[in-house]
Amino acid sequence: MTSWNPVPSLPASLPSADGVWTDLRLAPGLALPDVAVPEGAAACVVVEGGRVRWVGPAAALPAAYAPRPRHAGGGLLATPGLVDCHTHLVYGGHRANEFAMRLAGASYEEVARAGGGIVSSVKATRAATEDELVAQALPRLQALLDEGVCAIEIKSGYGLALEHERKQLRAARRLGEIAGVTVRTTFLGAHALPPEYAGRSQDYIDLVCREMLPALAAEGLVDAVDVFCERIAFSLAETEQVFQAAQALGLPVKLHAEQLSDMGGAQLAARYGALSCDHIEHLSAEGIAAMKAAGTVAVLLPGAYYTLRDTQLPPIQALREAGVPMAVSTDHNPGTSPALSLRLMANMACTLFRLTVPEALAGITTHAARALGLEGTHGLIAAGRPADFVLWPVQEAAELAYWFGQGAAHTIVRQGRIAKGDCA
Repeated sequence: MTSWNPVPSLPASLPSADGVWTDLRLAPGLALPDVAVPEGAAACVVVEGGRVRWVGPAAALPAAYAPRPRHAGGGLLATPGLVDCHTHLVYGGHRANEFAMRLAGASYEEVARAGGGIVSSVKATRAATEDELVAQALPRLQALLDEGVCAIEIKSGYGLALEHERKQLRAARRLGEIAGVTVRTTFLGAHALPPEYAGRSQDYIDLVCREMLPALAAEGLVDAVDVFCERIAFSLAETEQVFQAAQALGLPVKLHAEQLSDMGGAQLAARYGALSCDHIEHLSAEGIAAMKAAGTVAVLLPGAYYTLRDTQLPPIQALREAGVPMAVSTDHNPGTSPALSLRLMANMACTLFRLTVPEALAGITTHAARALGLEGTHGLIAAGRPADFVLWPVQEAAELAYWFGQGAAHTIVRQGRIAKGDCA
């Protein structure tokens, strides 16, 4: 299996973040200081060689770091870099026309008959070149990066044929290299049945498992494997076939689970040690128990819930009581969640799903990193990790979920370089 560098480097023209970042306030629960920081005390973060070397109160800064260059934090709030753990960022075209059609009263079936729905995105994605897909996705990625995202998942699933799934995944890798951001690629070949396989679902799943996934994995393009398990998509048996193929290749799995109905997908995913189950509005008590036992993250996607005008809330209190970690993501896609603000999703998770502020902030950092298998490198400010953190001009952490439409990040440190702002 060929390798692809999963941790890109930001352009050398961006200033290094090396030095001592002083006079910071650490967001509660989102840092692991080497020395405990008393409440109200100023904290320091030491960056060396692009990695965090020490975190703690200014008064306890080791003497060895004292001569290093200083970045004055001015009392800004420090959080880990944000993590967007579920996106479909690479695709051709858009579907704003369908949004207008639905507002005018068209049903899902009428939109589909007019050539809309996922078939529209598949057609546009297949028609686009890899360079065109990169060019279309870059502004979308930049919007997320400008808000403090330092790691992101990008799924395939709008190609539904080997050459076009490859094109999507290659575009995703290139985006990570161009922007200097950690990109985790997820193969979602089992997203929908392509038109040329109408009525031949099993034949298509055989193609996904026997040809597409092995070829793409061999090229180093796949970090995880996902399936849309639903009545309008793929059955439990078909989903398990894909999971078995992923397992044989040593790849972790994820699942679009229980979005429209309770298919029992969460229990199946948990049996395969899934990183996450996503959407989960119709998740059962049995699914929650299975996820808890497997350590599987529940990924909440309020953007899709909002756009689809759903009324079935995810079982937040039951997940909370079971201790299942809850992540929050944009689910950026052209059909049901054209969202490009992870902080807005945190607000919506609080407002629509009744998450607490600490839960929402952990959901876009610590738990989101875990949903991507990045819990050892992202989602916390801690010694030994890559220097990915954001400084915010707010008085309290609750403002990060409270405001929407304003409150931009003051400084963004990504991959050890200052991608936005500075504290000199």
